[in-house]
Amino acid sequence: MTFSGHFPCYTHIMIINSGMRTDIPAFYSEWFMNRIREGKVLVRNPYYGDQVTEYDLTPDKVDLLIFCTKDPTPMLKHIDELKRFNQFWFVTITPYGKDVEPYVPDKQHILDSFMELSCKVGIKNISWRYDPILITDKYSLEYHKEAFDMMAYELKGYTDNVVISFLDLYNKTIRNFDKAREVTFAERDFIGEHFAKIGKEYGITVRTCLEGTELCKFGIETDGCMTKRILEKAVGCSLNPPSEKNPRRECDCLTGRDIGAYNTCPHLCRYCYANYDKETVRRNIRLHDPKSPLLIGNIRPEDTIKKAQQNSFITGQIMLDI
Repeated sequence: MTFSGHFPCYTHIMIINSGMRTDIPAFYSEWFMNRIREGKVLVRNPYYGDQVTEYDLTPDKVDLLIFCTKDPTPMLKHIDELKRFNQFWFVTITPYGKDVEPYVPDKQHILDSFMELSCKVGIKNISWRYDPILITDKYSLEYHKEAFDMMAYELKGYTDNVVISFLDLYNKTIRNFDKAREVTFAERDFIGEHFAKIGKEYGITVRTCLEGTELCKFGIETDGCMTKRILEKAVGCSLNPPSEKNPRRECDCLTGRDIGAYNTCPHLCRYCYANYDKETVRRNIRLHDPKSPLLIGNIRPEDTIKKAQQNSFITGQIMLDI
C-alpha cells in the first residue's frame, strides 16, 4: 500500500453521495456510521481497482451528505448523530411488486419511514423518487396514474417535490429484465400530464432528471434533481462549486463523489444499472467488513491511496425561502 499522486483525482470535493452505486442506508448503515465516527472513508476506483481515494467525513470537510435509498429505516436511529452535517435525502418509492423489485420491503413500510425521516430532517432536505417508470401489461399507464395519486396523497406535507425518470435500457437491464422496453413519447406525455396535475393537487413539484425538456409543457421542472438551487435550499446557504464539467451532460446536477461500490446492492431490482448479476452481488457482500474503511474488502499491498483535496463550496451567504 502506498500514498501517491500518480493517478488523477478530482479536487474540491465537498458533496459526498452515498447512493449512486448501491443502497448504503438500507444495507450498510453500520459501516457508514463507523466511517462517520472515524471521520474518513476510502473508495476504490470502479475502473482501476488498485487506485483508492481517501475522503474526510467531517462537517468542516463535507458541505453536504446526499443519501439515495429504497429504505431509510436502518438509518433513522442515527439521524440525531448526523445532524452536525447538512443532509439531502432521496427516497425511492415505486409501485412495483416482487416480480420487479424482489427484495424491496413493503411499500407502506417505506412510506411510513419516509414520513418519519421527513419529520426528523425537514421537508427541504428530502425528496421522493418515483423512478424508473417502466410500462408493461401489468404496470400500465393507468396503473401508474392511480399508484402515483395514492402515494402523493400519503406524502402530502412530507415532501414538496418528486423526481421521475423513465426506464433506461442498459445492457445489464436487458439481460436481467426480459420484459424491459423503451417508454414511448406518447406514454411519456401521458405520465407527464397526469403526474403534473396530481402533484399540483398535493403541493408536490414534479421534476425529471436526464430526460430532456419535453415535459416542460406540463409545468414539470427538467433541469435536474440535484441542482445548485435545490442543494442550496437544503444547506441554507449559497454554494459556489468549481466550474468542473458535469460528466452527466444532460443535466445541471452537482453529483459530488460517490462512496459506494457497484455490484453490492441486495435489493436486486430487475431494472438496476448498478448490479451485473446476483452471483456477483452475493460474492461481493461476503467481502463486506463493517469495520473496513472500504465498503467491500480491505486495503491490499498493491493499492495506491490518494487523499482528495476538499475545499468548501459554501459562501456564507444565507439563502432565504421566498
